[in-house]
Amino acid sequence: MEKLLIINPGSTSTKIAVYEDETQLFLENIPHSTEELKKFVNIADQYGFRKALILSIIEKQGFTMKSLTGIVARGGALPPIKSGAYRVNEDMVWQLKNAPDHEHASNLGALIAHGIATENGIPAFIYDGVTVDEMPPLLKLTGFPELERRGTGHNLNARAIARRYAKEHGKEYRDCTVIVAHMGGGVSVSLHHRGIIIDMINDDDGSFTPERAGALPIAHFVHMIFSGGYDEKSIMKKIKTQGGLTAHLGMNDTRKVEEKISAGDERAKMLYEAMALNVAKNIAKEFPVVNGQVEAILLTGGIAHSEMFTGMIKERLRYLAAPVLVYAGENEMESLALGGLRVLRGEETAKDYVKVEK
Repeated sequence: MEKLLIINPGSTSTKIAVYEDETQLFLENIPHSTEELKKFVNIADQYGFRKALILSIIEKQGFTMKSLTGIVARGGALPPIKSGAYRVNEDMVWQLKNAPDHEHASNLGALIAHGIATENGIPAFIYDGVTVDEMPPLLKLTGFPELERRGTGHNLNARAIARRYAKEHGKEYRDCTVIVAHMGGGVSVSLHHRGIIIDMINDDDGSFTPERAGALPIAHFVHMIFSGGYDEKSIMKKIKTQGGLTAHLGMNDTRKVEEKISAGDERAKMLYEAMALNVAKNIAKEFPVVNGQVEAILLTGGIAHSEMFTGMIKERLRYLAAPVLVYAGENEMESLALGGLRVLRGEETAKDYVKVEK
């Protein structure tokens, strides 16, 4: 029997859970106020603060660290990595502290896991980190030799849903070819083929979303940037958190958007339809990559709870041979736990991370 601590740090909260084999014993989302976090200059500086909170919650729930057999954390912004499990080692800790791909709260996951695991003599892993990138060179090329497409996106939940589909249909994941659209604050569309994600349209390149601007007409965008009034920080904020439905309607909650539509708001209706159409277009773009040989389209993420939104996508994709199936919700904690279990049971081998000095 395995007992795993799961750690998933976000920008304003830290989710933790304990699993006994496949059973979730408890789940808690620890919120962090702006006041609490503003005293920390860098993400890594929050290590002690968040670790102490996690240990306190675990103790209140009646668990001891000695009862754990392992820890699995959300992988941080490492340089591009392969899918699956990695051991949290000294090289990974160095990377996330000194030379991460970018600053992100998920960087704390492996750091905290390493601290707790070292103190208690148990293994720590990350699984399907945020920078998994297994796209072949053919699909990375762009019109600028200096810029390549990247396979980063919602790899963790997307692969978990593809695995779930395979299991439900009596198949191995490596034998399935499916497209997964993860739809939340950001939207990514990933193509799963022969056990890897061979293509990814992430939330920078795809549909606009409740918060993201998505793909933009680049010539007009460049002109807008150089017209003045923008610096890198402000334009990235506009792209990442102030775009999409937030920019148009002043809201990022799709339930409230649907309320406006039900009340007869035609502009809200058109924007919602446009967002669904964009998701459908990006799903359809993946078919030529595998010569149309896609067996299913899987819709997941928080927005997949909406029958209105998934219905719009299904309507647009009716002409394709592949069925559209809905797996609503975020499944990150369970996905991390199941990944860790596969490693501890010997069903999967964890990789050893080697640092990359910039």
